[in-house]
Amino acid sequence: MLPDWKLEIVECGELVQDGDDNVPQEEAERRWNRYVELADGVTGGEGVAGVAALVASLTAEEDYGAHQAVYGALARFPQAELGAGVAMAAKELVALPGDNSGNVLLILVRSGSAAVTAFDVAMQATDPEVRNSVRALIELHESEEWLSAEEDRGVLLRPRG
Repeated sequence: MLPDWKLEIVECGELVQDGDDNVPQEEAERRWNRYVELADGVTGGEGVAGVAALVASLTAEEDYGAHQAVYGALARFPQAELGAGVAMAAKELVALPGDNSGNVLLILVRSGSAAVTAFDVAMQATDPEVRNSVRALIELHESEEWLSAEEDRGVLLRPRG
């Protein structure tokens, strides 16, 4: 993939929402199609920054099925890169619509211990305010639907002793 795909996928991720008459229908369809095409083209070899770009692209509340391509793309990354990449996008993660951030965290938790460890280690190096925001997001998802299963709770940002 070209190096600028990361910028393009974030831009295309701003999917046109129902009722937005400022963007012509043809442009909305073009953007949706390009977004899915970019996500489908991810091999998992795009590195930590590729993971971060995919996470940052999940800004649309209504995705009309496009986010499934991104979630599938995240699953193609090696575990350590997935974990570190989600941590790299921590600021963006906390700003995503709830279902989107919950889905990313669930993918992370269920990807394996190497992904979780890489995430936890990388999060230790982030700004404490960002880390606290991510911790609050995790707690919210653990108390609600996304991380509420027993095997998914208490997995991320475990205290280190």
